[in-house]
Amino acid sequence: MRVALVCKDKPQSLHIRQENRPAHLEHIRSTGVVEMAGPFLNEGGEMCGSLVILEVETLDQARDWAAADPYARAGLFESVQITEWKKVIG
Repeated sequence: MRVALVCKDKPQSLHIRQENRPAHLEHIRSTGVVEMAGPFLNEGGEMCGSLVILEVETLDQARDWAAADPYARAGLFESVQITEWKKVIG
């Protein structure tokens, strides 16, 4: 199943994102379940959240992946929405 993670950063937390970005990208690479991912940008072009599409067997696997993400462990996110997602186009 595909699962979408929509993550919104806490205000004024760009430094947390930047400090943890290498570990976050390694988490993506090493786990092998990320189909696509990228940051949301604010009006100034700065990263302010994330969209991650996972290919996993269960929602619990997606929740575990999200909890282990270095961004989440660093306290970057104000909110994380985890929802099953169906790819239709693309």
